[in-house]
Amino acid sequence: MLHLHHSCLYFRTRLAVTFAVLLGLMSPACSDISGSWPNVLLMMADDLGIGDIGCYGNTTVRTPNIDRLAEEGVILIQHLAAASMCTPSRAAFLTGRYPIRSGMVSSNGLRVLQWVSVSGGLPKNETTFAKILKDKGYVTGIIGKWHLGLNCESATDHCHHPLSHGFDHFYGMTLSMMGDCIGFDLSEKRVGLQRRLRFCLQVVALAVLSLAAGKVMGLASVPWALVIGSAVAALLILIASYFLGPLIVHADCFLMRNHTITEQPMKFQRTASLMLREVSSFLKRNKHGPFLLFVSFLHTHIPLVTTEKFLGKSLHGLYGDNVEEMDWMVGKILDYLDKEGLSNSTLVYFTSDNGGSLEYQLGNHQYGGWNGIYKGGKGMGGWEGGIRVPGLIRWPGVLSAGRVVAETTSLMDIFPTVIQLAGGAVPQDRVIDGRDLLPLLLGTAQHSGHEFLLHYCEKFLHAARWHQPDTGTVWKVHYITPIFQPEGTGGCYGRIMCPCFGEGVTRHDPPLLFDLSRDPSETHVLTPATEPMFHQVIARVQQAVERHQQTLSPVPLQLDELRNIWTPWLQPCCGRFPLCWCDREEDPNV
Repeated sequence: MLHLHHSCLYFRTRLAVTFAVLLGLMSPACSDISGSWPNVLLMMADDLGIGDIGCYGNTTVRTPNIDRLAEEGVILIQHLAAASMCTPSRAAFLTGRYPIRSGMVSSNGLRVLQWVSVSGGLPKNETTFAKILKDKGYVTGIIGKWHLGLNCESATDHCHHPLSHGFDHFYGMTLSMMGDCIGFDLSEKRVGLQRRLRFCLQVVALAVLSLAAGKVMGLASVPWALVIGSAVAALLILIASYFLGPLIVHADCFLMRNHTITEQPMKFQRTASLMLREVSSFLKRNKHGPFLLFVSFLHTHIPLVTTEKFLGKSLHGLYGDNVEEMDWMVGKILDYLDKEGLSNSTLVYFTSDNGGSLEYQLGNHQYGGWNGIYKGGKGMGGWEGGIRVPGLIRWPGVLSAGRVVAETTSLMDIFPTVIQLAGGAVPQDRVIDGRDLLPLLLGTAQHSGHEFLLHYCEKFLHAARWHQPDTGTVWKVHYITPIFQPEGTGGCYGRIMCPCFGEGVTRHDPPLLFDLSRDPSETHVLTPATEPMFHQVIARVQQAVERHQQTLSPVPLQLDELRNIWTPWLQPCCGRFPLCWCDREEDPNV
């Protein structure tokens, strides 16, 4: 039975499906429904581990405000990201499609957009839920992290900008928090540059040895051009790694309001307050709705910038402090809804883009999240720890408080769900992989729309899961797994981030098989000797994989080298590059 507050929520006649479902569940006193669409507030953390939240079992990190969403709404306990890295995961979230369909993947190890000044990004022909809701009359906004591209041909064309993908308002970072933003010890970019440097130096050394051998023994040797070219490349990479690299990344760490840079470089101690001020302002301006607001937190990605109020307050070092500050921000946002009288008319959703990072560790310091009982973490292929994320949805008066949904769901499901609620139509000219969550949330459907889900690492299929309809068993098949240490203390094959292919992975033939229903931690590999259905399950999943692959069309890969390399003429600059500086922000008073 669906419990309603005294003032019933009202829907326009265009919400025909939702309207009919709700009428069937409502008491006679609420049969006089008419009125407005729901507001939508989506909140996404960055690299938050599912085990870091109280409502998912944590007892040592304080997250009362996030837990409040679980108490007052629905908790999804098998909620999955479409990728274990942020750029592809966020692309899938906004479009309802596997990132391989939009080309928001790579084939060469560059797993996210590396710089602001690259030409790669979410293609113009992709349709976001923001665009569809905007067309239905919603005011749409995003505050916080974007990380889906900015420019194509010039520093101001903004072809990949949020405002080019259906958002009316943007305030935040077009890239992401990076270790280099504050000279942090852990830097993905610096490690990549240094890896290229080592490769070039090895080429130079081999070429010199070959020349020496040729002179001594009269053998054919490597031409001098290769030696000189490799030496020049090594010198340039050395300069980029230790001098130019930090300068460029520093220039990438800026705040932008719509198309205007407002703060470069960022003053991180006030960023959280600036974001909250922006959320409050957006809600005040648009409280008569309907609106869609996507709050994309910079927390809990390294370098874990945390204000003094929360430093040293948690039991888990800087990472725990950062989580607790984000929870405080969630509480402030919920307070803003209450203050503006919007709580009962707003669907609120909270999640993370992927699992916590096990690799972000320095000595005894914790800089990455905890994924609870789930194996692996951010970037680690198809292991549950990298793709199992929180899923909390609150809609007072419509969704029953405290409801638990154990069915398989995906971040991609938000796309069709909010479109249906807004009275829009899911695009029919492309494959949409998300499924409408509303029947599961209301309890009118027992099973998820997902029988199969695929788990990619870059463009490589690492794993697949099958939710067997007749038994309810959830099978997981791994075709490729990264070579890593479960605790993350030694890194993943000597890297900050696990690779998706090459010598850093293991290919399994036959594939690894797990029964997630009995073994969610993926610790017991099933074999034909221990599982009678082994061959049947492997064959059934393989059929689903082949059907899925038949629906894929070739598209340019947006994260590959040519579209994901620093390009000087695409670098946004508040001033004259490289002296990029401005501060157009007033100190927040939230």
